[in-house]
Amino acid sequence: MARSNDRAPRHADLLRPLKLYDEGDIPALLKDVKDPLILVLDGVQDPHNLGACLRNADCAGCTFVIITRKNSAPVTETVRKVAVGAAETMPIVQANNLRNALGKLKDAGVWIAGTSDHKASQSLFAAKLTGPLAIILGAEGDGIRHLTAETCDFLLRIPMLGSVPCLNVSVSAGVCLFEAVRQRGHR
Repeated sequence: MARSNDRAPRHADLLRPLKLYDEGDIPALLKDVKDPLILVLDGVQDPHNLGACLRNADCAGCTFVIITRKNSAPVTETVRKVAVGAAETMPIVQANNLRNALGKLKDAGVWIAGTSDHKASQSLFAAKLTGPLAIILGAEGDGIRHLTAETCDFLLRIPMLGSVPCLNVSVSAGVCLFEAVRQRGHR
């Protein structure tokens, strides 16, 4: 069920600069969070997709979102409008080096799950998505980068039953995050 749009950002909110974090802030963002759920976006370039992913992350109760500084859409007014307030409330980490950011997550005990259609990937619905977890989704078309996939503790795939080979990244984010929410017992 959709919620009312009472959190939509006002024009003045869209003009206010956002506080963006870097990978050095990850330990502080994780402090005192028991079972964080983190969305990591590896090179998402479309501002509408980035905004929709931020919105999904907020609705799923993510602790924060990590994006890459290079080869990603910046957090623009368009992103903020599509995010419907989530860009203002969801901490966003702009990683200079995604592998370093993922290393900080692992150091804090967070499991890293990457989405991939690789043959070693397990079904999203069979995977354990409870406990401290980061879910990585990749760029439109290319998916997560090879080096990013190597950093993952395990790989996930969304079962595709039709003739279309993939979902939009923001739709995939919603499916993955809300499967984690379901497994964590939130109703």
